[in-house]
Amino acid sequence: MENKKFEKREEKKLYEDKIISIGRVTKVTKGGRNFRFSVTVAVGDRKGKVGIGTGKSNEIPEAVTKAIKAAEKNMIMVDLVDNRTISHEVIGTCGAAKVLIRPAKEGRGIIAGGPVRIILELAGVKDVVSKSLGSNTKINTSRATMDALLKQKSVSHLAMLRDKKEEEIKG
Repeated sequence: MENKKFEKREEKKLYEDKIISIGRVTKVTKGGRNFRFSVTVAVGDRKGKVGIGTGKSNEIPEAVTKAIKAAEKNMIMVDLVDNRTISHEVIGTCGAAKVLIRPAKEGRGIIAGGPVRIILELAGVKDVVSKSLGSNTKINTSRATMDALLKQKSVSHLAMLRDKKEEEIKG
């Protein structure tokens, strides 16, 4: 038999990930209580790509890996103005949760809390103001933030829709 050397391949992380919430779910059966974990994770490259996903398992690390895989499948592109903010004010909704996101002046920073801040940081947004309206459920708030980012329209997209040049729209 030949002596084969196995090279250990280093996994190069394409995206950064952060855990939004970990929940313990209980299923009561005839034999007792069964505990599982539900994890919500946000992933992004800080250059305009971001996604969220959920995973469930008996173990937390296994649930986290499932959630990361789900989040990588649900990635969206965010158009950033000057690589720091969004193009216009928008409201995203999911269930009873509403998230208002509006652009801010340079140097203002991310003024947001909880899941909204995590998602905006991983998307690469640097200056933005946000307000959470309605329900404060972490999962729905994060989905509402993703909805708001999906509703964003870039200046070039608006120019194409209106058959005008970008300069005409900018004013």
